[in-house]
Amino acid sequence: MFAAWLMFGVLGIPIQQEFGLTDVQLSWLSAVAILNGSLWRLPAGIAADRLGGRVVFTAMLVTTAVFALLVSLAGSYGMLLLLAFLVGFAGNSFSAGIAWNSAWYPRERQGFALGVFGAGNVGASVTKFIGPALIAATAGSTYFGVVQGGWRVVPVLYALLLLVVAVLLWTLTPRRDRTPGRGRTLRQELFPLRRQRVWRFSLYYVAVFGAYVALAAWLPKYYTANFGLSLGVAALLTALFIFPASLLRPLGGWFSDRFGARRVMYWTFGVMLVTTFLLSMPNGHIVVQPGGRVVLPYEIGVVPFTALVFLLGCAMGIGKAAVYKHIPEYFPDDVGAVGGLVGMLGGLGGFFLPPLFAYATGWTGLPSATFFVLFLLTAVCAVWMHRTVVRMLQTQAPELADHFETPRAQEASAR
Repeated sequence: MFAAWLMFGVLGIPIQQEFGLTDVQLSWLSAVAILNGSLWRLPAGIAADRLGGRVVFTAMLVTTAVFALLVSLAGSYGMLLLLAFLVGFAGNSFSAGIAWNSAWYPRERQGFALGVFGAGNVGASVTKFIGPALIAATAGSTYFGVVQGGWRVVPVLYALLLLVVAVLLWTLTPRRDRTPGRGRTLRQELFPLRRQRVWRFSLYYVAVFGAYVALAAWLPKYYTANFGLSLGVAALLTALFIFPASLLRPLGGWFSDRFGARRVMYWTFGVMLVTTFLLSMPNGHIVVQPGGRVVLPYEIGVVPFTALVFLLGCAMGIGKAAVYKHIPEYFPDDVGAVGGLVGMLGGLGGFFLPPLFAYATGWTGLPSATFFVLFLLTAVCAVWMHRTVVRMLQTQAPELADHFETPRAQEASAR
C-alpha cells in the first residue's frame, strides 16, 4: 500500500517527459497523493474498530488496485492528477492497520506488534529500487495488446500485487475479527479527540512521520541539485534514509515496550536535533578569533551528508513506533479514532512540509534551510514534551517520578 501511495516520487520523471509538465505540475502529482493518503485516516481507523480490520483492509486493497490500474491508462495531465489523488487513498491503510493490530495484541506486546506492522513503510522505497530498472527494461513494449511498457507498467504491477495481497488477507486472517468499537456511538469514539494529549501526539508524528514522507519525496531532488548526482544514484541514496526510517520501527516498538515510550521519544528528539542542526549549517567559513583571526572552510560533502541523513532516518524509524505506543497506553478503547487522527495529521505534515522547504530555501537562498525547518519543528516537539513531563511530575508525589510510563495506573489512582 505504501509503495502504491508514493510511487509518483519516481514515476514522475518519465511522466514529466511524456506530458511536458513543468516542475510545479509534477510536484502536484506527489502532493495530491500524499494529501488523499492522509485525509481519511480518522474514518479508516474508526471503521476498523467498528467493522474489523479484515473487512476494511480488504476493501482498501481492492479499491486501490482499481485506481492503480487506471493510472496506467491516463492520457492527460488532468486525468493523471485525479488518479494520483485517488490512488493516494492507499496511505489511509496505516490507521486501519494500527487499530486492527492493537485489537489483537496485549498491552505489553503492542509496541513491538505495531512496530512490525509499521515497518511496511519501507514500501515507500520499493518504487525507487524497481521503478527505474523496470521502466528502462519495458520502454517501447506492449503486453497482452493493452498494457504499455515504460512507466505505465509499474502501476499495473502494483494493481496485481494489491489484488494478490487482498486475496491472501481475506483467506488467511481469522474470520471472526475483533471489533472494539462495535456498539459505541460515533460521539463516544470521537470524545477522546478533545484531549490536548491527542494533539500533542499528532505534532510528534508530524516530526517523525510527516517529515519522513516529505524527505522521501524531497531528497532525490536535493541530491541532484546540490551534489550533481544522477537520478538513479540519488534514488539509491534516498533509500538509505527510507530503509532505517521504516525497518527500525519494530526495534522502536520493542524499546518502547522495554524502556517506556516517553524515554524513547527523548532519545529520538535528541538525535533529530543534532542531525538536523548539522545538516542545516550552510557551506561557508567558520571564523575563530581567540587571539588571532583564523578562517576555517566548512562544507558537508555527499558522504557525511548521507551519513547524517541515515542517522536522522534511524531516529525517525524508532520515534514513529514510540509515538504509536503511547496511543493504546492512554486510549486503549479508542485506538481507531486517536490513531486515525494522529496518522491523519502526521500524513498532512508530509503534504505541507515540502512547500515549507521550498519557501525556506527561496527566502534564504540556502538549500540547507530544508533541515532548519525540521530542526525548528523538532525543537517545538521536544520542548512541549519536556514541559508536559515536568508539569506532570510537579503535580504528583516525587516518588512517582519513575512511573510516568504507566498512565492507566495513574488515572486509576487519581480516580
